[in-house]
Amino acid sequence: MRVAVLGANGQLGQDVVAAYVAAGDEVFALTHQDVMVESLDSVTQALQRVHPDVVVNTAAFHNVERCETEPDPAFAVNALGARNAARASAALEAKLVQISTDYVFDGAKGAPYVEEDLPRPLNVYANTKLSGEYFVRGANPRHFVMRVSAIYGLHPCRAKGGLNFVETMLKLARERDRLRVVNDEFVSPTSTVDAARQVVTLSRTDEYGLYHATAEGGCSWYEFAQTIFELSGTRVVLEPALPGEFSTKVTRPKYSVLENRALQRKSLNLFSHWKDGLKAYLAAREQANTVSRIG
Repeated sequence: MRVAVLGANGQLGQDVVAAYVAAGDEVFALTHQDVMVESLDSVTQALQRVHPDVVVNTAAFHNVERCETEPDPAFAVNALGARNAARASAALEAKLVQISTDYVFDGAKGAPYVEEDLPRPLNVYANTKLSGEYFVRGANPRHFVMRVSAIYGLHPCRAKGGLNFVETMLKLARERDRLRVVNDEFVSPTSTVDAARQVVTLSRTDEYGLYHATAEGGCSWYEFAQTIFELSGTRVVLEPALPGEFSTKVTRPKYSVLENRALQRKSLNLFSHWKDGLKAYLAAREQANTVSRIG
């Protein structure tokens, strides 16, 4: 199978490329230097050159605070970029996997969201991603819209200064004796390796539609940090932050845990509990550090 990955040098994109390569597919890793998703002509020309069977769009403007102050480029990438990927892939009769986000919900439900729940985005980033979903669903019938949550991986996240939440917590624990983390925001922490495996598996089917694709279970950011320190053997005093202790410029959902109901119904769900994904990540991280020290 011929696969084109947009945003191939991103945190998730790199693991998607690796997962398809491991599956024996012919992969075309397209970065911003190869294609500008904001331009339909650019996307069309890039995809026509490789004529893929599957297109995976991981390209995104996902610095949530910058989206608030720069809504036009955020919409151009997250919404129009998704529309362009959908139109260009449809013209080639290719399947499209579009990566979306748990942030399309407002958190008021207080229980895991399923695909049938009505989105109510609270910020610019979430609105642009939801717009992208609708563009995809309207432009390419061979689509898989996959909502992920709180992803982290071994590859740098450029929008967050090269760090993900796990690496941020471990870095802060090396620098400080005591940490405070919010305990009133709940997510489904998901390894990019696991998300990438799900992309590959789903794209090999004709079960088109909207999917929640996250690790099983959910936790607060405080609980996530607590588990990171426990599993990594890190010694630090960790305390739950008080509600509203940390000021924020962007309104975020307090609860955005997702349930993979559609994947489960179709016996396609590959995800295990979020703690299992974290264990595997920490083991891979340690192995990578060992190899780096030896080299």
